[in-house]
Amino acid sequence: MEMERPSLAWSIYSTALMPPRAAITSIGRYLPPRVLDNKYFEQFVATNDEWIRTRTGITTRHHAEKGVGSSELATPAARECLERRGLGPDEIDLIIVATVTPDMMFPATACLLQANLGATRAWAFDLSAACSGFVYALTVGAQFVESGAHKRVLVVGVDVMSSILDFQDRTTCILFGDGAGAVLLEPAEDGTGLLAFTHEVDGTGGAYLHMPAGGSLRPPSHETVDQKLHFIRQEGQAVFKYAVRKMAEASVLAVEKAGLQNKDIDLFIPHQANIRIIDAAQTRLGLPDSKVIKNIAKYGNTTAATIPLGIYTALEEKRLKKGDNLLMTAVGAGFTVGSAVLRWSTLTL
Repeated sequence: MEMERPSLAWSIYSTALMPPRAAITSIGRYLPPRVLDNKYFEQFVATNDEWIRTRTGITTRHHAEKGVGSSELATPAARECLERRGLGPDEIDLIIVATVTPDMMFPATACLLQANLGATRAWAFDLSAACSGFVYALTVGAQFVESGAHKRVLVVGVDVMSSILDFQDRTTCILFGDGAGAVLLEPAEDGTGLLAFTHEVDGTGGAYLHMPAGGSLRPPSHETVDQKLHFIRQEGQAVFKYAVRKMAEASVLAVEKAGLQNKDIDLFIPHQANIRIIDAAQTRLGLPDSKVIKNIAKYGNTTAATIPLGIYTALEEKRLKKGDNLLMTAVGAGFTVGSAVLRWSTLTL
């Protein structure tokens, strides 16, 4: 027997029961004014501009002055984000800060940011996932919005990587920059917002990219300082191979979860770690240059800040419009992997 078709009234009712998605409704960024070109590093290590550009794609990067903490970069980025939306800090429910360079072990940088903003109604916490940190924080924040627990969640990706660089280590000191990006998540009932995400961790990769000392395992001591254990240590080839594979795999999986195909992606914002990793992921996804954000030449690897800085670049270049499918993917120390697909809202610059 033929099933009776649902009435229009029921269709409207059932659609209304669907929870709203979390959409990005505002954005802000902050970059320290000090800009270093590749020639700067010639005074410390055996390198030159051509060597750095051809192997990494980096031309310049921003470095904070000594003694400047992540909260001092996050604060102006967050303020711009709130001002762009026309909101006061007391209208924020939750602040999530993604960083691996907190001002201190505790309190959390998110607590310092909350105080700087005067966001008296917000609770706050830090999230540590290295270069994948912003994507992790974005999807975590989205759960609070989509569940109805909160109306407005501020998500910040910030790192002062220059504070943990050994300027005598050519394999790391040339790669990283400092910066902060902040976005606001709010409920959207117009079909825009977070469509799907995927996350993964391979803890066996921890030895290939890490900072050996400074935690409970190796607290600061004369020995750890003398051995430079408070700086980044990286095995470049192992990190490169994993990142090339996982950037593509995670992207494909997130797109599939969103019920889309690669051709449906209007813009891809990959983590800006190395131009060769970006190009490899782009090739695997079959995307033209017009659909990929590449700002690594200007900023280097800003770790948790690369994705929000990429969103800001996309808006500056008028490459995002309402209804566009945006793919964001990152791989970081841990190893951590994060990929998310959003349908873009009305936000423009």
